[in-house]
Amino acid sequence: MQIQRHGTTRRYSDSVVHNGTVYLVEVPSNPDGDIAEQTRNVLASVDSLLAQAGSARDRLLMVTVYLADMADYDAMNAVWDDWVPAGCAPTRACVQARLANPDWRVELVVTAAA
Repeated sequence: MQIQRHGTTRRYSDSVVHNGTVYLVEVPSNPDGDIAEQTRNVLASVDSLLAQAGSARDRLLMVTVYLADMADYDAMNAVWDDWVPAGCAPTRACVQARLANPDWRVELVVTAAA
């Protein structure tokens, strides 16, 4: 089966598609923003990467949300809830983690159907 990689560098790909499944990880490009701004930024990027891979947010299968601080949980969820189409919520986990950039407040790991 063919593997499609998008935005590939030596270290990572922006997304990988295999056997009808899209895999991607996204971090904010606006590290100076608050959690709501960073979440909106990440979700907009997820939309773009999903579209590039032939998918969309209504095809999400599973998402893991990493938060630098669980105090951001409610504010992140307010943005998330407006973004996820009704009736299309994926399985989801949300955990606190020390992220690679200390200014990042959120990171997403996404699996979707192509």
